[in-house]
Amino acid sequence: MTSRSCPCGLSEPYARCCARFHRGEALAPTAERLMRSRYCAFVKEDEGHLLRTWHPRTRPGRVDFDPGMRWTGLEILDTGQGSAFHSAGTVTFRASYRGGSLHERSRFERVDGAWVYVDGDFLD
Repeated sequence: MTSRSCPCGLSEPYARCCARFHRGEALAPTAERLMRSRYCAFVKEDEGHLLRTWHPRTRPGRVDFDPGMRWTGLEILDTGQGSAFHSAGTVTFRASYRGGSLHERSRFERVDGAWVYVDGDFLD
């Protein structure tokens, strides 16, 4: 990731990539793009975007950010369904942070036409 690219790992600058999802100007078209925007929201500590894109049945009351956490990169390892033609999908990813990484298979569903994060399983 260059200093000009979006934290989600795509080469576009944040302003033209995930910022539009964070500001509510557009909906993520796929489960993978939502995953990328949510990772970016963790990097930027954007609680509003995270809560808006969390499934109502699993959404917490708030997001607690670890002040010492420094996210360093996102790698998408696999996707299952999750396109404009699906109502559910999965994204398997590795999110790196200073000192380690988080490996998860996340589940997403569409609610009123918008992709939302349901839950995930941590992987080894």
